[in-house]
Amino acid sequence: MSFESSQEKNFLNLIQCFRPRLKQYIRVEPVLDYLTFLDREKKEHIRQTAATQGNAVAAEFLLSTLEKGTWGPGWTQEFLTGLNHGGCTLAARYMNPDLADLPSPSLETCYDQCVQLLDILQPTLVDKLQATAVVDKCLEKALLTKEDTNRVINLNENYGNEHAVRELLNRIVQKEDWFSKFLSILRETEHIKLAEDFIAVDYLEDNEDQQQEENDILSVESDELESSFAGSSVVSESDTSLAEGSVSCLDESLGHNSNMGSVSGTMGSDSDQDDEKKRASPEPELVLRSYQMEVAEPALEGKNIIIIIPTGSGKTRVAVYIAKDHLDKKKKASEPGKVMVLVNKVPLVDQHLRKEFNPFLKKCYRVIGVSGDSQLKISFPEVVRSYDVIISTAQILENSLLDSENGDDDGVQLSDFSLIIIDECHHTNKEAVYNTIMRRYVKQKMKNCRLKKANKPVVPQPQILGLTASPGVGGATKQAKAEDHILQLCANLDASMIVTVKENASFLKEQVKEPCKKFVIAADNRENPFKKKLVEIMTNIQNFCQMNPTSDLGTQSYEQFVIQKEKRAAKEGNCKERVCAEHLRKYNEALQINDTIRMLDAYQHLESFYNDEKEKKMATQEYDQEEDDNEKKALKVDETDTFLLDLFYENKKELKKLAMTPDYENEKLTKLRNTIMEEFTKTDGSVARGIIFTKTRQSAYSLSQWINSIEKFAEVGVKAHHLIGAGNSSEFKAMTQNEQKEVINNFRTGKINLLIATTVAEEGLDIKECNIVIRYSLVTNEIAMLQARGRARADESTYVLVASDGSGVVERENVNLYREKMMHKAIERVQNMKPEEYAQKILELQKQSLMEKKMKTRKSLAKQIKDKPSLVTFHCKKCNVQACSGEDIQVIENMHHVIMTQEFKSFYIVRENKALQKKFADYQTNGEIICSQCGQSWGTMMVNKGLDLPCLKIRNFVVDFKNNSEKKQYKKWVELPIAFPKLDYAEHCMFSDEDEY
Repeated sequence: MSFESSQEKNFLNLIQCFRPRLKQYIRVEPVLDYLTFLDREKKEHIRQTAATQGNAVAAEFLLSTLEKGTWGPGWTQEFLTGLNHGGCTLAARYMNPDLADLPSPSLETCYDQCVQLLDILQPTLVDKLQATAVVDKCLEKALLTKEDTNRVINLNENYGNEHAVRELLNRIVQKEDWFSKFLSILRETEHIKLAEDFIAVDYLEDNEDQQQEENDILSVESDELESSFAGSSVVSESDTSLAEGSVSCLDESLGHNSNMGSVSGTMGSDSDQDDEKKRASPEPELVLRSYQMEVAEPALEGKNIIIIIPTGSGKTRVAVYIAKDHLDKKKKASEPGKVMVLVNKVPLVDQHLRKEFNPFLKKCYRVIGVSGDSQLKISFPEVVRSYDVIISTAQILENSLLDSENGDDDGVQLSDFSLIIIDECHHTNKEAVYNTIMRRYVKQKMKNCRLKKANKPVVPQPQILGLTASPGVGGATKQAKAEDHILQLCANLDASMIVTVKENASFLKEQVKEPCKKFVIAADNRENPFKKKLVEIMTNIQNFCQMNPTSDLGTQSYEQFVIQKEKRAAKEGNCKERVCAEHLRKYNEALQINDTIRMLDAYQHLESFYNDEKEKKMATQEYDQEEDDNEKKALKVDETDTFLLDLFYENKKELKKLAMTPDYENEKLTKLRNTIMEEFTKTDGSVARGIIFTKTRQSAYSLSQWINSIEKFAEVGVKAHHLIGAGNSSEFKAMTQNEQKEVINNFRTGKINLLIATTVAEEGLDIKECNIVIRYSLVTNEIAMLQARGRARADESTYVLVASDGSGVVERENVNLYREKMMHKAIERVQNMKPEEYAQKILELQKQSLMEKKMKTRKSLAKQIKDKPSLVTFHCKKCNVQACSGEDIQVIENMHHVIMTQEFKSFYIVRENKALQKKFADYQTNGEIICSQCGQSWGTMMVNKGLDLPCLKIRNFVVDFKNNSEKKQYKKWVELPIAFPKLDYAEHCMFSDEDEY
């Protein structure tokens, strides 16, 4: 064997032996720059892995690539050079062929203790350390490379000090001699208290008997330390504390060669190799508070339970503890163990992974987060097979379960898991996805009972753990109904008990402080000429189309009235009434905005709508460039369109003038302004934080704009931003997941200290504790009330309801308070039921639920006998023009309904729609398609595998059944009893090719 091949073999053996350490110490990004023997494609793949799955996974990928590949001469030295120049000097020590340079196992243990110490103090460091104050010193002492420094500075500028400090700490631990250098830097930059904290914590962590006198402890620990380093070349005579002694020993030995007795260029003995393979850093200690351990105990015994503890009390930490205990026990018993964590919101996947499950479980178990936003290129069943803990949105699991039921190989079953944790489990009801999953569980439970009686093997079922801050009462008005609701939730989750804090209730109360509650009522007696003008315009429209409403304008009931009119007119083909109803709805929304926020916001809402309508009517498009480059097609404007557009534009100037007059402003805004000013004045603006909950995305955005436009708010330190949902159901532009994360991060770091949010921020999301929570004219149910109130958990926090006198909001809030009391009483009564009575009741409710679902499915199947596509035609819901036949429609991925006929192209116009320009897995939306006659939106233009496809939204059409005189409207395609064929991609590719020629 040549020297080169021998050296390469030893190098690969070092990778195998020290893999855990290498994964911990290698940062792939800077190292890849120096690896010229790797091609660009492999490097990019590794970088993508780092970006999507983290540095540790990418490091493993890099090491595996090195092991499997065949590389040219000198690659081992190039890799060593890359580690050193990339700032991964500790990793380079392990890969040095000179084994005498390796740190001993005892010194590694000492190093791990230092890392653990850093983990313990990280919250304090993140809170008190100024990254910009130490970053230059870290560069000077080679704790950071230039690239590290730039990364920390950029994070500080863009995301705040907390992110920068976390990044700085992650990077310095990969350098040699980091601990003592870092302590020195803390002292030099006047972070004296932080340096002292390191010494104090290390002392407390290693103290085995805290009742002994301090001198005795130091003496004993120093003796143990000295003996643990016997045989090492390190001597620490002047150290007066364990921490300083540990640092000295660690740093000196890592800086010099140790006597390990190994021959250079060869591997050590088998026993040496076994020791080396065990060298992996211990994970941070996972400790529960007394009240958390109290609620966890039944689950630790393997029981199915629901845990109810307040927002901010650490439910997720309890779940992590239970998951780890479960997996540890399974491993010890040599049994398969797999944990599924289900969440109901996409942001919670990343939050739970990053903040809770990964930090505590990553050293022993493989943990991954999967959601619709994930960029994973492997299937969900493959993820389940490859990982020990999977955090996922419930719909992804449901889709995979359906695949399995439909006979697809690429699916999973509930029996693949040994523990399922359901976050915000109060959503396990009716037809929610949580309950759809749990019905399968209950159904299998019943089957297992029958199998047991027949002495047949049963299908294993996972343990179930439900977590919630409030199960609610399901709209109950009587105590008995509230108890039924709690029992139904227990039945749905197959819970053997519902667990709350009792023995440690006083400690929990200290940890989760109850806010001071206040009602702020606005007596709105203002003169409102803006509102009068809107009512006048609406009356003119009603007279024009001879519409006689029975409800007051500006109310919810009036909105329902015009929606029903719009639907009926669309079915009847009455274009005049349908269009008038649509415009009346917009004016009604403006009245509601005027009542909630500024007149200017109501005016802008109408202005935006009418500008869009005007743009549609004036829209033109080249529809056949090959025949005539100059030929264009204009929309048809009828008498109704002309009347409605003229009516608005005739009154536009007066509406704008009235909207700009501050004398007529909303009284509720005055009350809100005073409430915010009071809180931010009494609390230091640099530490104060608050959330305003409001009903709509429009009001959240407008309130944010209003607050940021008032100088007095800025003077007391208010920095506001809106936070709204990511779904596209609303006409108001949604936030992306990344935008949501950025806002929440800025709120956490203090760049933003006042969030104006819709209900998206009520539950689940990791939002920093607030000094004030305001519900602005918003009351939903008792669950939402408790979730929102739970955000106000800072010391001396306040929970405020701002509402108009006579709006009914205060009354509904009082009803919620009553329901909250009913809920606690119902939970207590269910907990006090006799075990046999409880078990019997749960079984009855489960059987009843399965039977009801069975009957519902039968009725649904009876209704949904799939007719032929040729039996239906689709008409524009606005102008009633026939758009297409059902025969023209094909389906992509069982959800996207598209048309590829040449004839259909003449019926629509494509216009830009910036809100829809988002890329998905293998398709993208480029614009909006609108009716060429009236401008009604029909759907979006979609690109799939290189084909431009008009994708229809069924809610924009009226469906005409040829065998039935009645026309219908549908909200979703699944409601239509028609089976459409899948898109034949090959056919259309051939058609496109022929068309080109």
